[in-house]
Amino acid sequence: MTGTAKLTRKGRATKERIVSAAADLIYEHGVAGTSIEDVRAAAGVSGSQMTHYFQDKRSLVADVVDHQARVVIELESSPAAGGLDSFEALRRWAALTVQRQVDKHCEGGCRLGSLAGEVVETDLLARARLAIGFAEWERKLREGLQSMSDRGELSPDADPEKLAMALLAALQGGMLLTQTQRDAAPLAAALDAMLTYVESFATDPATVGRRGQDG
Repeated sequence: MTGTAKLTRKGRATKERIVSAAADLIYEHGVAGTSIEDVRAAAGVSGSQMTHYFQDKRSLVADVVDHQARVVIELESSPAAGGLDSFEALRRWAALTVQRQVDKHCEGGCRLGSLAGEVVETDLLARARLAIGFAEWERKLREGLQSMSDRGELSPDADPEKLAMALLAALQGGMLLTQTQRDAAPLAAALDAMLTYVESFATDPATVGRRGQDG
């Protein structure tokens, strides 16, 4: 695969167009259900351009993992999501997360989690990239919780690292069940239960936002 840093601006744009097209196709049809030819046609590039930027499908999938991780992190960092650094902000984040699934009729699941389910046991490169992506996602959650801890809003017993890990695990498990059942209730329940646990560490009950989600 050609290093992105060595590409011209036009080359980087072309490569990103290929990766973006591949990400959308893989999200909709899965890795196995998406061929290099499918991606080539969707991106509007030639076969020689495909081989110039990607040695094989494995290298393309690895870049798709990075792309989907960026999409997720940007969504987590959006103004709508807020800073994730207060009980109210965490509840708002959870409600938005559930609403996105409702808006999608609970189809597709998590962009990163869906990929993990397909390739984590068969593609070491993709698994390594997935681990990095999930670690970055967890870091975003941990930073918010750490800010709350630093301000004294969480008791000393609270461990922001473990709470962030548990939040991400609840999110991923809830997403999978929601996708399977085509019902947002599992995701709403998982996030509500986890956030109720986070709120149990509040040093001042008055800082705890509204509980529950409409899912």
